[in-house]
Amino acid sequence: MKKNILLIGGSHGIGLSVAKQLQDDNHVFIASRTHEELTGLNVTHIPFDVLTDEFDTNFIPDKIHGFIYFPGSINLKPLKMLHLDAFKEDMELNFFSMVKVLQTVISKMNDGASIVLFSTVAVGNGMPFHTSVAAAKGAIEGFAKSLAAEYAPKIRVNVVAPSLVDTPLSKRLLNNDKKVEMMSQRHPLKRVGSADDIAAITLFLLSDKSSWMTGQILGVDGGLSTLNIN
Repeated sequence: MKKNILLIGGSHGIGLSVAKQLQDDNHVFIASRTHEELTGLNVTHIPFDVLTDEFDTNFIPDKIHGFIYFPGSINLKPLKMLHLDAFKEDMELNFFSMVKVLQTVISKMNDGASIVLFSTVAVGNGMPFHTSVAAAKGAIEGFAKSLAAEYAPKIRVNVVAPSLVDTPLSKRLLNNDKKVEMMSQRHPLKRVGSADDIAAITLFLLSDKSSWMTGQILGVDGGLSTLNIN
């Protein structure tokens, strides 16, 4: 039986990679602002802006087997250059909008459903210039663990915490060969992540192969969070 999977965001980067790999064996619904890169894919697009729109559940089936929230930010600045509004904006996009959508659709989540959220390696590893995004993603990690406890055993909730991944969101950090090499050398596996790297663990968490996992924060980060080989 094909599963109904709802992706919030997902029209580029990691989300697009996930959609491509899900489309053949599942009913995939993508709620996002843009849809140009979805042309030719076997997915249903729902026009939706997480910052301004109310999500209309009439566009999705009565039973949802998987939920993924992709919208995020990389706002890297020294604290003295960050206004309070920057913290509010990161929280709004990464956390509050996710909570709002999830509250709207969670009643449709099927028994055994899986929720996948995204954090960052910077929550567990203190990194300079990450105060705003780490705060927002840290909220996601605490939220996910509490939600997993609240909805067990009906719904599983897990979080992927990547390091730097080569996607449109991070293009400013990887826009020339020197930057790519410098960022690669920071990781024990000597490369930055790809969208497919993160898509692979996301698909695993959606699948029945991870049916005994919930409340977990999974580091997919080239070894950065646990290894020091320099």
